[in-house]
Amino acid sequence: MSDKKEEHYIRPTWDEYFMEVMDAISKRATCGRGRSGCVIAKDNQLLVTGYVGSPVGLPHCDEVGHQMKKVIHEDGSITEHCVRTVHAEQNAICQAAKAGVSLNGATLYCRMTPCRVCAMLIINCGIKKVICERKYHAGTESEEMFKTAGVALEFFHHDVQQYEKHK
Repeated sequence: MSDKKEEHYIRPTWDEYFMEVMDAISKRATCGRGRSGCVIAKDNQLLVTGYVGSPVGLPHCDEVGHQMKKVIHEDGSITEHCVRTVHAEQNAICQAAKAGVSLNGATLYCRMTPCRVCAMLIINCGIKKVICERKYHAGTESEEMFKTAGVALEFFHHDVQQYEKHK
């Protein structure tokens, strides 16, 4: 008999499981600035996935570089965003549309607070819950939209997702 105590295995919760899947999906992303993934599930069943990447047939950031645009916010702050790619949430929603999969009542798992456009799509798809790994630096507008629309929003970590500076 061994003196070593056997470690007790703890299964991940469904939310932890789908976040791990999201992290694996993000490894297919083709924009080094924000290698994000997305998983949409309902009743503990994975429905669709998506990751950050250029539209089909167009060049990727990893191949030709970023296409940066400056955005001026209502408070006067300026942020830079790569606009070459389709967001992970948008790609997952497109996959559902292509496959004829309803997202009504589903839960979306993603890297950070969805942007304003993604939030609008999420709301209109009937997704009822969004679980993010971290916060997005410009995510407060989306947070308010979700609250107003009755979409639950949760975070695994409350720190803000950091980006590397790209020129």
